[in-house]
Amino acid sequence: MNTKEKIVAEVLSITYRNEVNYYTVAEVLFDKEKLTVVGILPFLNEGDTAEFYGTYIFHPTYGRQFKAESFERRAPQNIASILRYLSSGAIKGIGPSTASKIVEKFGENSLDIILEEPEALATIKGISMEKARQISSEYEKQYGARDIMMLLSKYSISPNVCINIYKRFGSNSSLLIQQNPYILCEQGIDIDFETVEDMAADYAIPKENEFRIAAGLEYILRRNLNNGHTCLPKSKFIETAAKLLECGINVAEDACYRLIECFRFAVKIIDSKEYISLPEYYYAEEYIAARLCAVKRNMLGEIPPDSLEIDFVENKLGIKFEEMQRKAITEAFKNGVLILTGGPGTGKTTTLNAIISLFESRELEIQLAAPTGRAAKRITELTGREAMTIHRLLEVEWGSDDNLKFSRNERNPLTCQVLIVDEISMVDAIVFEKLLKALKLSCRIILVGDADQLPSIGAGNILSDILNSDIFPSIRLNKVFRQANESLIVTNAHSIINNEKIDFARKDSDFFLLKRNDNFSVIDTVLQLCCDRIPTAYGFDPLKDIQVLCPSRKLDTGTVNFNNLLQERLNPRKKKQPQLCYKGFFYRVGDKVMQTKNNYDLQYKKDNGEYSSGIFNGDVGFITEIDVRASTMNVRFDDKTATYFAEEIGQLEPAYAITVHKSQGSEFDCVIIPLFNLPTKLKYRNLLYTAVTRAKKLLIVVGSEREWQDMVDNDRKTLRYTMLKEFLRENNFENS
Repeated sequence: MNTKEKIVAEVLSITYRNEVNYYTVAEVLFDKEKLTVVGILPFLNEGDTAEFYGTYIFHPTYGRQFKAESFERRAPQNIASILRYLSSGAIKGIGPSTASKIVEKFGENSLDIILEEPEALATIKGISMEKARQISSEYEKQYGARDIMMLLSKYSISPNVCINIYKRFGSNSSLLIQQNPYILCEQGIDIDFETVEDMAADYAIPKENEFRIAAGLEYILRRNLNNGHTCLPKSKFIETAAKLLECGINVAEDACYRLIECFRFAVKIIDSKEYISLPEYYYAEEYIAARLCAVKRNMLGEIPPDSLEIDFVENKLGIKFEEMQRKAITEAFKNGVLILTGGPGTGKTTTLNAIISLFESRELEIQLAAPTGRAAKRITELTGREAMTIHRLLEVEWGSDDNLKFSRNERNPLTCQVLIVDEISMVDAIVFEKLLKALKLSCRIILVGDADQLPSIGAGNILSDILNSDIFPSIRLNKVFRQANESLIVTNAHSIINNEKIDFARKDSDFFLLKRNDNFSVIDTVLQLCCDRIPTAYGFDPLKDIQVLCPSRKLDTGTVNFNNLLQERLNPRKKKQPQLCYKGFFYRVGDKVMQTKNNYDLQYKKDNGEYSSGIFNGDVGFITEIDVRASTMNVRFDDKTATYFAEEIGQLEPAYAITVHKSQGSEFDCVIIPLFNLPTKLKYRNLLYTAVTRAKKLLIVVGSEREWQDMVDNDRKTLRYTMLKEFLRENNFENS
């Protein structure tokens, strides 16, 4: 086992630096000998003397190196080091010639002069007062950012976050952090409250500190966004805060009211109870309600198609519409907002194609959108018309202040006259607000989804709240058509929703239950199916066509365990094959991976040579290249390849097995579901239904029939605290 060591060395040269993640290869002078130091070393420059903490390693190509986990920079110790540092180009505006002049005049005081007396630089020929100030400002920026990095390095806070902190708080950042580390919990910086608690303990910040209490309250609200809640009942919120912060109920309640008074929290009364929300979610749901109700009121009714027009479309598509499909087509023209729902095989796509065809015959501009790339690709294939992700449609980009911007908004709206959003159950409150803001008031809105699926991963419950408000026309298609009825995947999905018993004895279709009575046999069977039996019997590719879906991450039958086991079977390590380790998983070329968060500025290169940016939550790709030295890897997603640097690798997860939640909006030729010994909280109908409806051609459940039935019997909906339904009813009542 390697022992962590400290070396003090002078930097002779920087041979490599990645300007995105600051991975650096430096040649240093240590004990009168040259040594290569590698690691994340931001703002380390030639001429610096630094203390490096890490271990010696042996690289098969480059030999003995020192891998630094952290470092503390010392100012250059002598005139030669100062000259080397200034000549290196580390400070913008100073080259070798100017560096020589500065050192010749100010000697060992050169850096102090640059930082504290920039006007003295202007006495040197060729340096104007303006240039002197620019040089000083550039050095101060580096000095301040380095200071923060040194301060926060022990808490494993990345260099990019440190630079973001410096941009936010300036040269006094270190002092401000030591006085009140809880400023690091603010939105836009978003360091975990637990990490800041460690800092506060180091700085002896008392537990009753008002900044700590306020940050703790906000942390609870933000943490619960991950559970889908846009608000929390005040009583439950205060009780949780008092327990977390180890303070009295009255202390937490007083702090809550102060935050409401200064508009950091918002409060909403629902059924005589107070609910506390972050302002951005309060205003998002308030806006969604107001906008949808405005469209409902102000939309001029289009003359609905008569029966002859619908008959013409029937002949064109070669089908016969049933009663609810005809009604949906008519309602789409009569109303500004329509919700179209239904399970698999009920004709949602057919109905949608008819609506699109009739709108096109009236020369209306139609736009299709979906929340994920996979969902957009799927609706494109089903309709034959291009669908975009919502983010692409809104032309997402980063602003100069490093905040996310949507180019399409109230001032630059979309031109479409009809917007159709598929998989609306996956869309969260903030994204839906941005989408509505980019529409003209005259644009019709058709929301398509499956009300029985799981709600969005993000905060909000858009589809369910709109349906439960009973304000807008909604058509639920529930008749399963004959062709779809031949599929046990489809019929069993509807049996789940209708709480009907299933005949597991049938062996002649696309659905099978393989009964197993212990974890070991469940795991072994899933591995055999995925790696051998299904590829042999059906010709499915185990990586591209087969997907293991797990209700849980952590169990023996969860994604973490299956990803390790499946990787070992499907992509074992070859001799000397490069790999990168992150959170205990060794990534290799050929691994199947999934992006787990939206990254709008992650660049990729398309096969046609074009460059663009944006890899989104749920995108699945394959690792094509790994550079261990630079801690980077290339991942191919469909027709594009993105490069991940060290700090971005954490946004990926192995995807041999994924959770049911992560599978939303996707379909797979073959799905395998391990179903055994689940905790009670995961045994509910929506979860099982969502998993089953991900399969297109073959579904195999491995486990217990009792487990299946327990989930079918439990119709408990995922509890989400939201305000949208109340806002919708208020807006509808006020304007009725």
